[in-house]
Amino acid sequence: MKKLTTLLIAACIASTGTFAFAHGDAAHAKKAGPVKKEQMEWGIAGDAKAVSRTITIGMSDSMRFSPDKIDVKQGETIKFVIKNSGKMMHELVIGTKKDLDEHAALMVKFPGMEHEEPYMAHVAPGKTGQIIWTFNKPGNFDFACLIAGHYQAGMVGKITVAAR
Repeated sequence: MKKLTTLLIAACIASTGTFAFAHGDAAHAKKAGPVKKEQMEWGIAGDAKAVSRTITIGMSDSMRFSPDKIDVKQGETIKFVIKNSGKMMHELVIGTKKDLDEHAALMVKFPGMEHEEPYMAHVAPGKTGQIIWTFNKPGNFDFACLIAGHYQAGMVGKITVAAR
């Protein structure tokens, strides 16, 4: 499914010749309406009513997250409040190392590629974003800023989901 999505995005970009630059200084806002609920290896989009706790994550132009290690329990719905104290756009994307590596490589090739998923938040300088995510599968997962160059500079973190 992920490879099909990647191929479709690449095909759309190639066929149009132009695409919107989503990672400039423009603010990203989550689209209104229902959140796409797709089971991922690292969980599923959560409901605000089910939030069991809130974790604030800072991001800055030093290309680091704070904290960069998060522990949750299987079944928890976490509200991530993501604060960008930097002067440039940053994002937080949750996934597996493999998925983040693939997405980061795509972002290097197509830095203006628009994308919006419930497991990611694009946060403009000085602004705050959020993700509500249910960790319904145990394991070790990652989060990162996939804006071209940021991931490569070490803007990454770890999420450990302990089994019930």
